[in-house]
Amino acid sequence: MADGYYCSFFNLCSKGQNMSNHSSYFVLIAKGMAMGAADVVPGVSGGTIAFITGIYDRLLNALKSVNPSLLKVLGDEGVAGVWQRIDGTFLVCVFGGVLTSILSFAHVITWFLATWPEMLWAFFFGLILVSGLHMVRQVEHWNTATITTLITGMVIAYAVGVLTPTSLEPDPVTLFFAGSIAICAMILPGISGSFILLMIGLYGPVIDAIKSLDFNVLIVFGLGCISGLLSFSHVLAWLLKKHRDLAISLLTGLMLGALGKVWPWKETLETRVNSSGELVPLIQANVSPINYEGITGQPAYLVESIGLMFLAIALVVMIELLGSKKH
Repeated sequence: MADGYYCSFFNLCSKGQNMSNHSSYFVLIAKGMAMGAADVVPGVSGGTIAFITGIYDRLLNALKSVNPSLLKVLGDEGVAGVWQRIDGTFLVCVFGGVLTSILSFAHVITWFLATWPEMLWAFFFGLILVSGLHMVRQVEHWNTATITTLITGMVIAYAVGVLTPTSLEPDPVTLFFAGSIAICAMILPGISGSFILLMIGLYGPVIDAIKSLDFNVLIVFGLGCISGLLSFSHVLAWLLKKHRDLAISLLTGLMLGALGKVWPWKETLETRVNSSGELVPLIQANVSPINYEGITGQPAYLVESIGLMFLAIALVVMIELLGSKKH
């Protein structure tokens, strides 16, 4: 019985959940890598990439299937039944691609943050701005409720950006809850997990942990991600199904309200020493790029930054055009 049990399991894996050939694996991995690249960059959602590439519904259904009822499936049908129920091969391919992409892009992002932060934040600013404007058009019925929700989201995001220090201390409790909240953005078209981390001031520490493979941080953050993904996937699916316009208007408000957080040109008003003994900004104020060099003594890179803003806008427009062709 045991031999037949494991044979059926490996036969199932080899079939790849009804995928025709090995190229299907690579296609799914490539789509996962595109999602991972999007989630590393604030402003482009991994959920949006999943939607454009045609795997969004399958991804959401697979995540929803991970629930306590799997225990009964395990008892009745064994591991093969569980694997089939959760669309295991699909999830492994997609999330394998996501992780590969995140680990690769983390080094690039960290280098830009240290070398040309003004230009990088300008690129992020353009991404978030045009993504927010794109999301506005996804609301089918504008009324008092959706407008109120949009404004509420903007106020919340702005308040978080103002009240939250530039860099929170990445202690275990904060990391766990940050992971549980940020991961939900992966299955939401329009808002990225890195955008959530950016809002709460943990984008830099998490990117650094990924780059240096700091498992003390990554394990806690990863557990939070798993918890959030399994807990909220059902809620998010219900919201998008039953209250789509309200959900999208709230997400749009959050994105537009956080633009002040990613303004490229900032003056540091107060600093602090973090747990690594490094001097980091605590309170910053947005300044005009024209006055930036005189205030900080650093070049504003105005022309280059504006160029990168337009590049970001072009990127999102291209993604939108691909999505319209897909559907």
